[in-house]
Amino acid sequence: MTLLVVRHAESVENADKDNGFYQDPRPYSGDAAHAISRTIVGLTPRGFRQAQWLAEVLPQLAGPEPHVYTSTYRRAIDTAAIALPALPDGWPWQTALLDEQHYGDATYMTKRELYDSYPELAEDRRLRKHIWTAPGGESLAEDVLKRAAEFAALATAELQEARTVLAFTHQTAAVALRSLLDLRTLPEILADERKGKMPNAAILRYELLNGRFTRTGTITPPI
Repeated sequence: MTLLVVRHAESVENADKDNGFYQDPRPYSGDAAHAISRTIVGLTPRGFRQAQWLAEVLPQLAGPEPHVYTSTYRRAIDTAAIALPALPDGWPWQTALLDEQHYGDATYMTKRELYDSYPELAEDRRLRKHIWTAPGGESLAEDVLKRAAEFAALATAELQEARTVLAFTHQTAAVALRSLLDLRTLPEILADERKGKMPNAAILRYELLNGRFTRTGTITPPI
């Protein structure tokens, strides 16, 4: 009974934060920035190659008839489409439970603009990132963690049928899932992330045994 958590392949946002959608001052509203992030941001050429690598390794890991879920963001949907192009009708299933953390009015703000716009939130953003919440957005400790818990419960129920479950998601949602599945606090996971983020297209492999998940491997792309 295997759960595979896959971070989407490299997106144009990952590759070019300094010269891409992050501009100072930001030329669009928070709502427009979030729409860009969710519907427009796709994969880089390197991201396509990473997704093609996933197409080589995932079928063997997933076995026959996996249940495949993606976030509602284009970069996760595109990764899944390239990695698993021959799924039965109805799969993959898109779910907001796997979405990236919503940064609300602060989406695509540089740190300078963010701290100037919301000085009362600056200390939380610097020191307690897991509880920081931008206006109109989500916190990692409450909102994203709650969504992750709902997905973990869904996956647990489906794994009772001895199917493999795949989740194509994002860095922040993967952080929340790791906290739940590894039984570690969010600050502990974020401390690991400061040393090195989960790479794009990386796969976390978990096995469910006696109602408890155990990490049995981490596979990173060679690209």
